[in-house]
Amino acid sequence: MSDVIHLLPDSVANQIAAGEVIQRPASVIKELVENAVDAGATAIQIILKDAGRTLIQVIDNGRGMSPTDARLAFERHATSKIRSADDLFSLRTMGFRGEALASIAAISQVELRTRRSEDEVGTCVRISASRCEGQESVSTPVGSNFAVKNIFFNVPARRKFLKSNQVELNNILNEFERMALINTQVAFTVVHNDAELFDLPASNLRQRIVALFGKSLNQQLLSLDTDTSLVKISGYVGTPESARKRGALQYFFVNGRYMRHPYFHKAVSICYEQLIPVGEMPNYFINLMVEPETIDVNIHPTKTEIKFENEQPIWQILSASVKESLGKFTMAPTIDFDMDDAPEIPVSKPGAHVAPPTVQVDRSYNPFRSGSSSVKRPDYDWQQLYSNFNNTKDEPAGASVSGDEIPSKVDFSGGYPSDFSADVEGQGAFPEFESKLNQSGRSAWQLKGKYIVFPTADGLLFIEQHRAHATILFERFMEGLSSREMASQRVLFPEIMQLTVSQSTVLHGIWDELSSLGFDLADMGQNSYSINAVPAGIDGVDVCDLIGQMLATASEKEHDAKSVLQKRIAWTLAEAAAVPVGQTLSKEEMLSMIDDLLSLKSPAYTPDGKTVFVTISYDELQKRFN
Repeated sequence: MSDVIHLLPDSVANQIAAGEVIQRPASVIKELVENAVDAGATAIQIILKDAGRTLIQVIDNGRGMSPTDARLAFERHATSKIRSADDLFSLRTMGFRGEALASIAAISQVELRTRRSEDEVGTCVRISASRCEGQESVSTPVGSNFAVKNIFFNVPARRKFLKSNQVELNNILNEFERMALINTQVAFTVVHNDAELFDLPASNLRQRIVALFGKSLNQQLLSLDTDTSLVKISGYVGTPESARKRGALQYFFVNGRYMRHPYFHKAVSICYEQLIPVGEMPNYFINLMVEPETIDVNIHPTKTEIKFENEQPIWQILSASVKESLGKFTMAPTIDFDMDDAPEIPVSKPGAHVAPPTVQVDRSYNPFRSGSSSVKRPDYDWQQLYSNFNNTKDEPAGASVSGDEIPSKVDFSGGYPSDFSADVEGQGAFPEFESKLNQSGRSAWQLKGKYIVFPTADGLLFIEQHRAHATILFERFMEGLSSREMASQRVLFPEIMQLTVSQSTVLHGIWDELSSLGFDLADMGQNSYSINAVPAGIDGVDVCDLIGQMLATASEKEHDAKSVLQKRIAWTLAEAAAVPVGQTLSKEEMLSMIDDLLSLKSPAYTPDGKTVFVTISYDELQKRFN
C-alpha cells in the first residue's frame, strides 16, 4: 500500500494561510499600512477602486527594499522583523510572522515598485496567484508602492461572499480609523473611486480624533496621563454627556497596536455606572505602553487578541486613572470668597446680646378638645362621621349609598360585574384576549409610569408601555417601507447634520430606506446634510441623534440584505419615537394602545425578542394570599 501523507504545494499552502490572514479588502489594507509604518513611513496614500475589489494601492515613503528583498518578501515566513523565537517576546513592530505578503499574493495580482534612498533605480515585481511573472528595474520614488488588483480572483467562493461595496468600504474605513488614531505621526490620504475621503496631516492624538470624528467631539474629551512601573496610560475618555446607545467610539491600543480586550473594557465601563443611563456606552481612546516581554500578541492571526502578564494590576491602574479623570470633570465648582463689592450681611458681634424673637403661645389650646382655643373651629360629630364612613363605598361625589347595598362577598370567578363591560372593536391575531376583554370591561391603570395594568376575565394584563408602543410603531413603519407611503412632515428650520466619512458612506447606503420612512435629506457637501422633513409623529425626538443611531445600527453587522436592513432601521426609529418610560398616559391613550397592540400579529414580543406583556391569573393571586 502506497503512502498517503504528502506535502502540499506552496501555492495551496499560501491559499490556506490567506484564508486566515486575508478575510476581506480591509485586511489587505491593514497589512500593507502596518508594513509601511514599520518601514518608517511619514506619509501613506491609500487608493481604492470599487471598495478594494478592483484595486488596493498603498504608497509610502519608507525605507524601501532592494531587488532581492522585494522578491523574497513574497515568500512564506520571510520577514525582517524577527530572527529567533526569543524575538517574539520583545516585539516593537506591527508585523513579524512573514505571512501577509505571501497571503496577499496567493489570492490576487500584485505589482510592487520600490526603491531605497541609496539606490539610483528601483525594482518592479509582478506576482499573480503566488507565481512570479517578472521583475525589472524601473524609475520610482524612494519607498514602496503596492498595487493589489482583483482580490480573490482565483478563489471564486471567497469573492462571492464579499459584501456590497458600501459594506466593504465601511469595513475599510473602520480599519483605517484604528490605524490612523495610533499613528498620529504619519500623514494619511485616502482616495476612493477618484474621490478624496481623508487628507490627514501629521498631528497629535486630539487633533487626529477631531479630524476623524468631527469637531463636536473636541469639547467632550477628558485626558488620561498615568505613568507607573507596570504601565503608562495615555489618551482620552469621553464625558458622561457624550455616551451613546449605539456606535460608541471605543479604542484600546497597546504599544501602538489596536486590540480588543473585554476585561479592560469592563474597567472603563464600571467608572461610568453612576454617571450615564443604563444601556449607554462611553467613548474612549486609550493607549497602554508596557514592556514588550510582558504581553503576547501571537494569539490570533489578526493580532487583536493580546495576553497580559500583569492583567489584574493594570486593570486597577486603568480604573483609577479613568475615575481620576472623571472626578476632575464632575468636581463641583469652587466657592469664590472674594469680598470685594460684596453686599453687607449683618452679623452679630461676639458678646453682643441678641434678643430672642417674641413668640406668643396659647397655653389653653388643646387640639382634642373643642373650644380650647380662641380660634373658632367647627364642631364635628365624630361618631356620625364614622358611621357614614362604614356605610359608604367608592361612588361619585354627592352620591349616597346605604349599607345594605354593599355585597358581603365579591365573586371574581365570572369576571368583573356587567356594568364594567364594553365591546372591543376589531379582531387581531389574539382573539382569545379580545374575547376576554369583551367580558372584562374598559378599565386601565398606569403603574410607576412604566406599566399599564388591564383587567381581563382570567387575571391582570401587565403591559410595558414603551415596548408596546415601539412594537406598534414598528409595524406601521414596516408598512410604510413596503408601500413607500409613509407620512412625512416638513420642518420649519432645516437642521444641518455633520457626519464622519464612514457615517456618510453608510448613509448613502440606506438613503432609499430613510426616504421611504419619511425623511427628506439633502447633501450639502463635505459630509454635511440638511434635514428638511421627518416622519410624522416623532415630535420631540432629536433627529440628528436618531439618524446617528440608525447609521450605527446599519453598520453594526454585515447584513446587507435589504429586508434585514429595513427591519433594523424601522426598529431603531420605532424605539426612539415610542413613549418613554415615566410619561403619564390618559385612560383613553392606554386603552387605544391596548387595542392597537392586540390587533398585531405578534404582540407578545418586540422585534428584538423582548417580552411586551405578561398575564397574572386570579388563581395565582389567590395562591399568594393562602
